[in-house]
Amino acid sequence: MSARLLLALALSVVSAPLPAQATPERFDVLIAGGSVLDGTGRAAQRLDVGIRGDRIVAMAATLSRANARRVINAAGRTVSPGFIDLHAHLEPLLQYPLMESALRQGVTLALGGPDGGSPLPLAPYLDSVRTATIGINVAYLVGHNDVRRAVLGMQARAPDAAELSRMKQLVATAMGQGAFGLSTGLLYLPGTYSKIEEVIALAQVASDSGGIYTSHLRKEGIGLLDGVGEALEIGRRAHIPVVLTHHKAVGQQMWGKSTITLAMVDSARKAGTDVMVDQYPYTATHTGIGVLVPSWAMAGGDAEFRKRLAVPALKDSITRGIIDNILNDRGGGDLARVQFSRVAWDKSLEGKTLKDWAARRNLAPTPENGAALVLEAMLNGGGNAIYHVLDEQDVRRIMVASFTMIASDGRISSPGDGHPHPRAYGTFPRVLGEYVRVQKLLPLTTAIHKMTQMPAVRLGLTDRGVLKVGNVADLVVFDAATVKDMSTFAAPHQYPVGIETVIVNGTVAVSDGKATGVRAGRVVTRTGK
Repeated sequence: MSARLLLALALSVVSAPLPAQATPERFDVLIAGGSVLDGTGRAAQRLDVGIRGDRIVAMAATLSRANARRVINAAGRTVSPGFIDLHAHLEPLLQYPLMESALRQGVTLALGGPDGGSPLPLAPYLDSVRTATIGINVAYLVGHNDVRRAVLGMQARAPDAAELSRMKQLVATAMGQGAFGLSTGLLYLPGTYSKIEEVIALAQVASDSGGIYTSHLRKEGIGLLDGVGEALEIGRRAHIPVVLTHHKAVGQQMWGKSTITLAMVDSARKAGTDVMVDQYPYTATHTGIGVLVPSWAMAGGDAEFRKRLAVPALKDSITRGIIDNILNDRGGGDLARVQFSRVAWDKSLEGKTLKDWAARRNLAPTPENGAALVLEAMLNGGGNAIYHVLDEQDVRRIMVASFTMIASDGRISSPGDGHPHPRAYGTFPRVLGEYVRVQKLLPLTTAIHKMTQMPAVRLGLTDRGVLKVGNVADLVVFDAATVKDMSTFAAPHQYPVGIETVIVNGTVAVSDGKATGVRAGRVVTRTGK
């Protein structure tokens, strides 16, 4: 080979372009070294999670820290999807837009409009939420009680054909504006005046739009089995996925009956009805004091209620109905089981029990005296109360069922505002601390699955609830060895411990266990079948 040819070959090698070097991927946030539970129920993996914008863009055993704007050291910690709360009372959202009581539990998405109560019309309200900016993501159901009230007021009768058509149109409109389904509160006014055919007709409208049906049962104490049966029939006949929401057995006479209700759900599932359950991990319920008053007494609204109380025979019947509810239902047979949470007309009662109020009046703690005080409360504008009427064994039995999800039924709360149920601050950490770590009732993988993928699937969300590349970056980093609810029935305004980092739509919203103050939440709407 000639010298000239050798020189030409050498020059060609030198001048040939070098292969491109792989550029390290850029991350806005890198969660490094954590034990990742992806939400599916699979065992934990030691992975880094890379986030860019509002999405997870990489998950691998090791990701480069070089191009990460922020690195969160998750060594020794658990990384999971953000928790999805399928039953949240978001009414104070515009008052407390950071939603810290939910955010610091690890909740990144909450479903509002439960128990038959929702904003109506929905679209203008959602616009106001977008304008306010919020701390976590929110979604909504359309509430049957509000739909019924808009058409029939507080009338205790069935709608005629034209009225039912208007109710169906209200549901259809809300579904078109992004509602995820229909909720009922058949224990409450005015939904309690409805018959099953009305609810089925409205549920079919929600079903036609790809929605779900969540049911506060007509009865959760005596009559619980009939209440479950009614919800299952609605699901079957309307061909709609069902959630028996905050499932429980109220009152000592019903304790243990969860064995039957869970068997009913299991049987319905095997027969083809798509039904699931959600639950909060406490032995007390929370609702208005009016739940102790017979529903017939409230027909027509407050003015009609007052008229009935002015008639001695009717007042006697109402009083006897309250006594029966104190003895056999929410009252739990003991005035000490009814604890006031919010009393606008007498803040000094908040945190106190019906028994405490009776003692203040020098009254014996009898059901009769309790009924008189309930009537006084109603005439002053009502109030809310915590009812200590559930059994721990039912709570445990319901929690382990394969079709049960975790949901708070909590109201957005802020320190100093009322005396809320501790579920408002502690639901998800309580499951992780008490029922996973202490009682070992659930494996951690299962608990996370019940808080993330299961509710995401129920809502039809394909890009949340599971940690994988391409999904929305809603994540929680927590210490499984220390996570714990601190809120109690005596001192509810306490944030949990062990929830160290919460990321909402790719933005760090909780850091080192404290809210950063950034409001990165969004309104999430149903996009169709």
